[in-house]
Amino acid sequence: MPATRYVIGVDVGGTNTDAVVLNPLLKGAAAVKATYKAPTGCDLTTGIEAAIAAVLSKAAIVPSDITALMIGTTHFINAVVERDAARLDKVAAIRLCAPSFTSGLPPFVDFPEDLSRIMKGYTVQINGGLQIEGDPIAMIDEAEVNAHAATIKALGLRCVVVTGVNSPQDESYRQEETVASILRATLGPSVSIVCSKDVSGLGLLERENAAIINASILRFAQGTIRGFQRAMDGLELVCPLYLTSNSGHLLTTEEAMKCPVSVFSSGPTNSLRGAAFLAQTGEADISPSMGGNPLTRYVIDIGGTTTDIGCLLPSGFPRLASAFTTMGGVRVNFSMPQTESTGLGGGSVVRFASGTAKVGPDSVAKDLALKAKCFGGDVLTSTDIMVATGKVSIGSVRPTVEQGEVLQFTLLAKRMIEDNLDRMKTSSEPCSVILVGGASFLCPPSLDGVSNIEIPKHAEVANAIGAAVGEVGASIVTIVDESKKDECLVQVKKDAFAKAIEKGALKGGIRIIEEEVSGLPYVDRKFKISVKVAGPIDYEKLASIRVGAFSEQLATGDVVEPQTKAQAHKLAETTHVKPPQKDDYVTYRPTILPSRLWSLTETDLLFISRGCYILGCGGGGSPYANYLEAKQLIQSGASITVIDIEDLADDAKCPPVAGLGSPMVGLERPGSRAVLHAIQEIEHHQGFKTTATLGAEIGGGNGMEALLWASSKFLDVPCVDADLMGRAYPRFECSSLFIGAKDINELLPAALASGDGTNFVLTHSKSSLAVDQTLRAACMTMGSAAGIACRPVSKSELQNCAIRKSISLAWRLGRAASIAQAIGATDATPERIVSEFGGQTNAGKVFEGKIVGVGQYLSKGHTYGRLTIERLAEGEGNECQGKYGDLVRVEIPFINENLVLEGITRSGERKIIASVPDLIMILDSVTAEAVGVPEYRYGLRVIVMVANAHTLWTTQRGLEIGGPAAFGYSAEDLQYRAAFCGGYGGVKSVIDEYGPPKAST
Repeated sequence: MPATRYVIGVDVGGTNTDAVVLNPLLKGAAAVKATYKAPTGCDLTTGIEAAIAAVLSKAAIVPSDITALMIGTTHFINAVVERDAARLDKVAAIRLCAPSFTSGLPPFVDFPEDLSRIMKGYTVQINGGLQIEGDPIAMIDEAEVNAHAATIKALGLRCVVVTGVNSPQDESYRQEETVASILRATLGPSVSIVCSKDVSGLGLLERENAAIINASILRFAQGTIRGFQRAMDGLELVCPLYLTSNSGHLLTTEEAMKCPVSVFSSGPTNSLRGAAFLAQTGEADISPSMGGNPLTRYVIDIGGTTTDIGCLLPSGFPRLASAFTTMGGVRVNFSMPQTESTGLGGGSVVRFASGTAKVGPDSVAKDLALKAKCFGGDVLTSTDIMVATGKVSIGSVRPTVEQGEVLQFTLLAKRMIEDNLDRMKTSSEPCSVILVGGASFLCPPSLDGVSNIEIPKHAEVANAIGAAVGEVGASIVTIVDESKKDECLVQVKKDAFAKAIEKGALKGGIRIIEEEVSGLPYVDRKFKISVKVAGPIDYEKLASIRVGAFSEQLATGDVVEPQTKAQAHKLAETTHVKPPQKDDYVTYRPTILPSRLWSLTETDLLFISRGCYILGCGGGGSPYANYLEAKQLIQSGASITVIDIEDLADDAKCPPVAGLGSPMVGLERPGSRAVLHAIQEIEHHQGFKTTATLGAEIGGGNGMEALLWASSKFLDVPCVDADLMGRAYPRFECSSLFIGAKDINELLPAALASGDGTNFVLTHSKSSLAVDQTLRAACMTMGSAAGIACRPVSKSELQNCAIRKSISLAWRLGRAASIAQAIGATDATPERIVSEFGGQTNAGKVFEGKIVGVGQYLSKGHTYGRLTIERLAEGEGNECQGKYGDLVRVEIPFINENLVLEGITRSGERKIIASVPDLIMILDSVTAEAVGVPEYRYGLRVIVMVANAHTLWTTQRGLEIGGPAAFGYSAEDLQYRAAFCGGYGGVKSVIDEYGPPKAST
């Protein structure tokens, strides 16, 4: 490559626009030829043009010397963080689900209230959606769509989102596209219509949320990108323009304008990669490694509006977030680096009242030079405080701030940074920090829990440097037969590499960053192969590219539509919502009524939901949707109560209830009334009235089903603090009731309900296998998901055969994880969980590592697979000590739930560590929350824990039903042996601990 060829990286922040000229042949600070920083003006075109012109002048080069321009921006995330109605449009959300499905969880259900008030324009659930097998739940009704289009038009809404159940798999009916076409005919080209499948993957709520945010920000994002191109036109730059995505990969302008949410968090990503780049020294080849440091370090980036904190792994790449993450407080399912953000920046507005300071989240942002007091304005900002102390020299005026107020601000800023850093850390041990960002002067010289703070040269423009070193990515997803998956995987890798090269990646520098081979849900022997690759830009190839005329969409239109500014300030006054008070998890006490009924709060529901997923042992599906629905009930004034078995009336009738089917279905069909319909059907069939609901299994989403329908809104009865599994199991007969029964028919009748009008009752069966096969066959005809309720269980049966206090256990496990998150000590979660199981003789941490392989397929309603986890590299995490210290890898076969834990030592020896019925639990080592089968993915850091099973399951009869033999393991291959010597540790009842004593009899 000619030595005169350079790249420009630009970061457009809410306060400042930074630009750098970089020599890609060098690394670290030596690669930086010139830098420039200026306030971000209202006119983006002028600001970007001035920044690029200035940095070109400082570098003493001409536009023709530039090979590529890479831009990253925090504008989009700032608009959501600040709840800026000038940049966020109201959205009409149309969900294709058939009205009977997902009704319990409408669009915007988990949006923060203040953001919902800004974005929510209209919502409706209409006919449409697909079953998981690909058959329509209901066909699109064109007249119905047109009727809602007329309403949307009358409301004057300019953004519409169409979300169909299972739409990412819809290649035949193309329902989202069909509805979009009908809408477009009525609404015209001026209205933006976003199909959710173009934004994200499986997970209805999360995909819909991402699509709503994408639609709301679309107008502002397109105006911003037009500003970028106009700046290039003004400078006669004819090189390619790229935007950096959330993952650090580069997107063309056309890609970014269709899906701006994919660059939503590019600012934090760029700061992490920029910090990694600046931490290097010396010369490198054209594809410099950004690793080399043996320790995990944290990056604190303080910009004009927010402070973003991320984790930089020894590889030089950011630590990835979990399967689900949040954008502006909204849950989405994008794969992004994990960051914590708070409203502390150079332009953050500071207020003092009653002896306390308040900082942000509102910011003067790009108007700092006009509004801040140090520039003669009348708004007190964070920068003004630092100028007043004399620690920073900015502006023309030194504001007067009382010493007491300076101290209040300094302590608050320090606490804000430390609190967010604690949430990122996985250990209480002191960590190393790289400090970057234009407002890095807000960070005090020392922080609690930090061993050293490094401020590299050019730290103030780390985001722009991160943009300049962005890479080209490519991905391929295909469906193949099981017999061809190995040869197809090889071909897919080749195709992905070729695609990356075609997009401009350097042939010799491409690497695989994600590889997945997984079974296609409910299609036997079919596999989905997904490969993602990335590599540095081939600058020699790029130098030969000259960009021609841009599309009409890019070349025309306003940078920002001006009419909303005045309206936005007025709207902001009406949309402000006081943030909800969060309970202190450490000191929180549950509410036990004088009647010894446990009255659940939102905090209790959070604890229980997190604990249920841990007890799911990989199966049962995420309880998140159930938690949302239960939380809605509490917020609407309904009550949910829990009762101890001993407090039940002697003639109590408690039907076991659950959802039946694949958790994958629940991801796309949350909020169904199927279980309620099943309860009503079994009541009608058997002629009884429910006294209390009983969970059939505590593990996964089913752990909360009995709570939902027990609420005062529905059955208005308590839910029993017990279940019939103590975990999640994949088959009907895996019930503690069956342990004491002589025949499977003692558990029948069982009522099945589809949720949309089809009910089925199984009264008798020739065998336990036939029961499971019959129920699942019926379930398949109902879209592979149904509600089930069985004949009522008596108090005496519960006393003899139930897994007691399982809701209490879920609450305690969830509390342990929540406390660990809140205080930033997720590395202590295993110890807390072990304590709740009774101590080290009953449970323990076995392994910590990274998922390196997931192979699975679905057949006849069950997920079969094998999970492989490798030991973390030195410096990446905590070591396992004791008898598990020599493990380098573990493998976990699963059939919906984790079945066996097999360890491989350094010498290559294999040994069985645990098996069913013991609980094999996998936790996300970053968040301390459970990781289930649907979230198993390459690269995720996890902790593997094991707990001894309930004593009912370790009897001979219990092992026959729920032990290794029940899942195809012969006695020669595997015999159950408790993982820990102490047996089942028992559980402390929440009602007994926090409530009044039992009444004497």
